[in-house]
Amino acid sequence: MSRVAVPPSPASSSDDPWTGVDEDLPRPIAVRYSLQDKVFLQVVRVLAFTVLAITSGIGIFLGIQSVPTLQHYGLSFFTEYRWLPSQDIVGIAAVLLGTIQVAVIALLIAFPLSLLTALYITDWAPGWARPLLVRAVDLMAAVPGIVFGLWVLIVIQPRATEVTHWISKYLGWIPFFKVRTDVDYPIWTQAPGYPSYAGSAAIAALAVAMMIFPMATSVMREVFSEAPAGEKEAALALGATRWAMVRTVVLPFGRGGVIGGTMLALGRALGETISVVMVISQAFEIKPYVLESGTATISALIASGFKEASPAQLSALLTAGFLLFVMTLVVNSMAAVVVARSRGGGVTEL
Repeated sequence: MSRVAVPPSPASSSDDPWTGVDEDLPRPIAVRYSLQDKVFLQVVRVLAFTVLAITSGIGIFLGIQSVPTLQHYGLSFFTEYRWLPSQDIVGIAAVLLGTIQVAVIALLIAFPLSLLTALYITDWAPGWARPLLVRAVDLMAAVPGIVFGLWVLIVIQPRATEVTHWISKYLGWIPFFKVRTDVDYPIWTQAPGYPSYAGSAAIAALAVAMMIFPMATSVMREVFSEAPAGEKEAALALGATRWAMVRTVVLPFGRGGVIGGTMLALGRALGETISVVMVISQAFEIKPYVLESGTATISALIASGFKEASPAQLSALLTAGFLLFVMTLVVNSMAAVVVARSRGGGVTEL
């Protein structure tokens, strides 16, 4: 693609084509596209509209399939916590709360780890270790969710339940950490599988946190790496420690990236399915006890009930999927805007 400056029509018979043109105004640039540029532009345009059409089609399909359920149950579909299709009692209040609980806990676990990892890679890691760490984080993002689910189920959960038992015993006066069992009853004398603590929202959040950690880390790392080098060097030259430089230059510059990366991770956490299905003990109950066994999420509900659902149950599941689609779409769209604005800021070189 070539750019050719096209002078305006001369205002007089002067030989200078730019006579009478204000020198402070930008001169018009005519863009001439070659055949390859035109073909590439059309292909990219078609692909972009295809993605938009697919996303819109999914939303329209889910919305249409949700109409029978919304007409039959009305607002009670969003306020009812029980899921008993055989008794014509269907609601997503419990699974909606469980989805939010798992996502928020996973975010609380993954956020500090992602932030510290991104800062270490960009500002502390030696040159030879930086590419290795970047590849390791990117490779972690490619690990299937079922692997994390198996690891948490087999390796992490037996040890994590002892920690959650200790938390509920000494911090059970806080509603979130309460477990409705005898907390003085030793966990190791309970039935195999630790039924009072296993399969809780907190355990499921561990698997989800592993899934969203690489995404949040990658976004934060990219934004931190764009911090103005001049300001970083000036801060160090004035005697600031590396932590002081990070606190006064890198973190303020990357604030938008931190928020955007966290929101993208939240969108991923809301829809995580397979690792949650493998870990949780599904229970339809509205409760704040995140350490207690039993919870449910929208994605896990759909995955576990879709295959054997009747037409009426299928419509209810698709309605839950439509709500999840809207939630993730809104969160991811807001995150994309925040990240784009953080990258569009000007860089000040000293």
